[in-house]
Amino acid sequence: MKSLNTVTSERAVRAMDVREAAIYRGPHLYSQTPMIRIQLDLGTLEQYPTDRLPGFAEKLTQLLPGLHQHGCCYGEAGGFLRRMAEGTWLGHVAEHVALELQNMVGADVARGKTRSVADEPGVYNVMFAYQEEEIGLLAGRFALELVDGLLPPELQGVSSLGKIATSSLGAFELAGALDALRALHRDRAFGPTTASLIKEAEVRGIPWRRMDSSSLVQLGYGKHLRRIRAGCSSLTSEIAAEIASDKDLTCKLLQEAGLPVPRSIIVEDAAAAVRAARRLGFPVVTKPIDGNHGRGVNVGLASDEEVTWGFLQAQAHSPSVLVEQQLTGADHRILIVAGKLVAAAKRVPAQVTGDGRSTIRELIEQVNQDPRRGEGHEAALTKIVIDECLLHFIARSGLSLSSVPARHERVMLLPTANLSTGGTAVDCTDEVHPGNALIACRAAQIVGLDIAGIDFIAPDIGRSVLETGGGIIEVNAGPGFRMHLHPSQGRARNVAKPILDLLYPEGTPSSVPIFAVTGTNGKTTTARMLAHILSTEGHTVGLTTSTGIYIDGQRIMSGDCTGPKSARVVLAEPMIDVAVLETARGGILREGLAFDRCDVGCVTNVASDHLGLKGIGTVEDLAAVKSIVVESVRRGGWSILNADNSHTAAMREEAGGQLCYFSTAPQDRWPDFLKEHVWEGGRAIVCDLASQPQDIVLYDGGHMMLVATADEIPATLGGLAAFNVENALAAAAMAYCGGIALSAVRNALSTFGTSFEQSPGRLNIIDRHGLKIIVDYAHNPGGLRALGQLVEKLKAESSCIGVIAIAGDRRDEDILEMGKLSGGIFDRLIFKEDEDPRGRPVGEVAAILKEGARRAGFPPENIEIVLSERRAVDKALAMALENDLVVITADDVGQVWQQASRQVRRRKMEAFVPPEMTAKNEARMS
Repeated sequence: MKSLNTVTSERAVRAMDVREAAIYRGPHLYSQTPMIRIQLDLGTLEQYPTDRLPGFAEKLTQLLPGLHQHGCCYGEAGGFLRRMAEGTWLGHVAEHVALELQNMVGADVARGKTRSVADEPGVYNVMFAYQEEEIGLLAGRFALELVDGLLPPELQGVSSLGKIATSSLGAFELAGALDALRALHRDRAFGPTTASLIKEAEVRGIPWRRMDSSSLVQLGYGKHLRRIRAGCSSLTSEIAAEIASDKDLTCKLLQEAGLPVPRSIIVEDAAAAVRAARRLGFPVVTKPIDGNHGRGVNVGLASDEEVTWGFLQAQAHSPSVLVEQQLTGADHRILIVAGKLVAAAKRVPAQVTGDGRSTIRELIEQVNQDPRRGEGHEAALTKIVIDECLLHFIARSGLSLSSVPARHERVMLLPTANLSTGGTAVDCTDEVHPGNALIACRAAQIVGLDIAGIDFIAPDIGRSVLETGGGIIEVNAGPGFRMHLHPSQGRARNVAKPILDLLYPEGTPSSVPIFAVTGTNGKTTTARMLAHILSTEGHTVGLTTSTGIYIDGQRIMSGDCTGPKSARVVLAEPMIDVAVLETARGGILREGLAFDRCDVGCVTNVASDHLGLKGIGTVEDLAAVKSIVVESVRRGGWSILNADNSHTAAMREEAGGQLCYFSTAPQDRWPDFLKEHVWEGGRAIVCDLASQPQDIVLYDGGHMMLVATADEIPATLGGLAAFNVENALAAAAMAYCGGIALSAVRNALSTFGTSFEQSPGRLNIIDRHGLKIIVDYAHNPGGLRALGQLVEKLKAESSCIGVIAIAGDRRDEDILEMGKLSGGIFDRLIFKEDEDPRGRPVGEVAAILKEGARRAGFPPENIEIVLSERRAVDKALAMALENDLVVITADDVGQVWQQASRQVRRRKMEAFVPPEMTAKNEARMS
């Protein structure tokens, strides 16, 4: 075998290159798990799997020993190392390194996959799970840099890393990379409180979404939406939280209710603090009047000097300071949820235990090495910070950081027992005296908090403080759960459970029903029909379509709203009790679905469209993207599939939930799977378009039921519009599978037509005053072919003018096909272009369309190119004679409809008004 240097010298080395990066937030083409995808071109390194890189695996595992635990495809520790020994490509290695880097800084991620890109040797989609997007992206960048740095110098080099994430590091080095990831993790990762609530939500199947860079989290969808921020919920009263933040007011309210609380006095200066301390009697406590987490709190102040110092410490956090009588006993935190005690912990101030050799400073450093301790609230315990308060407190005992405590001597380091200042906790939930529990519960109710942390001083928590002395020193809104989730001693408590019980009592759903519809053609009309059925039944519907977002029938956003961002807008709308989501391929490819599971999913059909974009080269590729919708149907839900379309029918193997088919084929031409499905009692809605009458029939559980006849549905134009019969079948199937009675489905469809108001851009027809106009969005060959079948039935003896366009991001062959089809449907043709040419030179699309029509044998003299849609429509309407049919495939649907409507009004005026008067009126109006 040639040496590595010999091989590389014989060919130019092409470095690795990052082509693109994407974040999948929901189910996507590659997995149901949220992942980051990096498309990586290995360049020359395609020739160098790991078994051809001597020493690479050894150097990598020395840097990242955790890789020994990666199972890879073997499902056991050491599996990934085995793959490297056998020989695997560096994209796969980068996947595992990105996972391990995240694990090293505290994220818990394990899933990944790397797949080659079809027809592009050396190009891979490297995918790995993440918990936080920014951390995952940065880990992906660092993974490539680390792998690159271990290669022989002649093979090194990776370009376009900025497409993944930016880095403040200069030359890559692992220690700095890990520090950067840890800092980002501290800043972005959820603290223990929020993380516990999310974990409990996931166990219950409650959907959640992070709302900001802090800890605001949305739970549930629609009218069942709730929000949490750490220990605060959307049920937490703002007034109650304000009361709890005012320590003096809280004390007065509790005192009035007869609860044991210390006496206190508010002061504004040090002299007043000393006078208050003398009045209350030493020792006293000083605290900011609106502080939290124990900041600025000092206890056991037994002299004028100490009180003065304590006042200054508190004043740094609040202009007003509370001087408070000090109660005797241990510090406890009691957690109250919905008026009930759910956990209690005895809090122990930060301390060290001497060994007879180490100084206090060294002992603190040893304690901080505990892996359970981290910065701030990120870990189960917080590192002890040496600050002025600590130094002052130990000085009161005659100690300093250089003091050496005797063996087993315990040294208290701080006056307060907060975990945020390095304290520890001992669970005592089962020891709390019923009288103390009642006092704590009453305190939370008096303040008005749904979730409250009661700071409780008691010499013995197992005895009533009414006998032993002690009482409540603070009521906290938004309490942290760390001490209950991860006590230093005693039993951990799942305190997230009662909070989720509060937000979602037993039997309360967390989501509204989600109906998702996708397909090449018909999805907009199907979604609108379904929304109409549900709305007629009294539901408040949130609807996304290619023309906008609608809430309860009112459009709140315009434009193409078929992606995950628009779906999230609907799912976060508190008004809705059902969501109907038109789901297009673009959003699925970009970031996946907006939801983890839907109740009813439908694929109307799959045909050639948008091919050649974002790696989707074939109809089979496109079908795989569309299939994600039905693969995400929940257990017990329904997948609705077009039995007449081979691509959708094939999805039955992977579709979730139960299956329901729809078909417009005669029964003797049903595919075998449909015959077997119906014979075995399966559900299907069918309509034989070749029969008369065109009965829409439901098969379910071995029964056959008439739904309606096609001509009873206005949108089908008496059954002539076959594609709208299909759409009606799909909508009826979705509604019925979603629990709507057949009679309600029938009644609603009988009131759904093709008006612009009900379904803009979908077979909108004007047939008045000698002018017949169809405005439709048919922007691909499949859509135009279906529209053409209707046009053949409508045009009769009249002439038919087509105003046709197709988006510029379609393949040349698709544009040619659109032109050929146009030539077989219309008598006169006007080719136009969309306002956005999508990367093509102006005029190119229209020229290809014209060439397609010419190849179909269409007379060139009957073709015009008018690039502007507005001018093309004006041209067509001007040339139309009485009873001619004008068909416009609109880009700006609203503008085209207004133009057509104006032309109809103009013809009406001309029929009754002399020409000279019409001219005058038009001049005046203009």
